[in-house]
Amino acid sequence: MKLSKFCSEDLITFNLKSTNKEGVLNELVELASKSNLVKDPSALLEDVKEREELVTTGVGYGVAFPHTKTRATKGIVIAFGRSGKGIDFDAMDHKPVNLFFLIAAPEDAIGAHLNVMARLSYIMKSEENRQKMMTVTSPGELLQMIDTVE
Repeated sequence: MKLSKFCSEDLITFNLKSTNKEGVLNELVELASKSNLVKDPSALLEDVKEREELVTTGVGYGVAFPHTKTRATKGIVIAFGRSGKGIDFDAMDHKPVNLFFLIAAPEDAIGAHLNVMARLSYIMKSEENRQKMMTVTSPGELLQMIDTVE
């Protein structure tokens, strides 16, 4: 699965400015809103926050996958953000999160968004891949990595 078809270079930042969970969610939704697939940024933000209140999407190992199924988008969108310092995101391992993948999918995207999340989870399971994500310097490199990593 080529994840880059759901993301583009303008939906990637290596310098998240926020220092808390709410700020990160705001930044990631702002990034995602650059996609023409996002119809309603404020509804997307509301839906992402609502989902996050159910249970944290900070899966541990410095990674979080904030996600939602929403009417605010007309296709699957991935936005990526990185924080060098790490952010308290209520992660399951209680450690700061550095790598964030926001995944927004339409309400009728039954299996597709699960496949995206499964693929990203598989990629991020590897310590080597997480280290590469922390050092990659261009959006193009990141997109190539998420498409080609084994």
